[in-house]
Amino acid sequence: MKPVRLISGTVAPLDRASVDTDQIVPKQFLKRIERSGFGEFLFYDWMQQADFPLLWPEYHGAPILVTGRNFGCGSSREHAAWALQDFGYQAIVAESFGDIFATNCSKNGLLTVVLEPDAIRELLDSAPAEATIDLEAQTVTLPSGRAVPFEIDAQVRERLLNGWDDISLTEQRADEIARYEAERERVGPDALAI
Repeated sequence: MKPVRLISGTVAPLDRASVDTDQIVPKQFLKRIERSGFGEFLFYDWMQQADFPLLWPEYHGAPILVTGRNFGCGSSREHAAWALQDFGYQAIVAESFGDIFATNCSKNGLLTVVLEPDAIRELLDSAPAEATIDLEAQTVTLPSGRAVPFEIDAQVRERLLNGWDDISLTEQRADEIARYEAERERVGPDALAI
């Protein structure tokens, strides 16, 4: 996982509340086991509508998606985070997130930022515009130039800043794991008892 520190660029607006994970990536596309290739199915049903804003050329390649409250609610599919990331988003900014969705994002290096409604409204109304998210400083610089602070769990922040996924965290404890494996009692079948 790549470290996340500073994300700067165009903000893509999705002015909708309670976008569930089935809307993010519909169930019929969950047949793959690898993490890549899901971007083409992102918001699949909405992408079929000619007036869907994320289809507009000014939002192609935008690293930041801004949306309404309760984004990522519904089922716990990790594919939703994979699809957003595969499409090119590096951060999602909303008033609130589904808990499991936010956890899945953080474990895959996709930053979720919770901001107050007035900051969300400024981002939505000024799109297409540029914004900057600074994870180290825990601020979002809005198109107006106003820097808005945001809260993030300290452990999640450390993981993202360092690019640590679950495997990286386990590897950091390799010596402790080896020591445990060497010292633990091994109980198994007795070949003579058979």
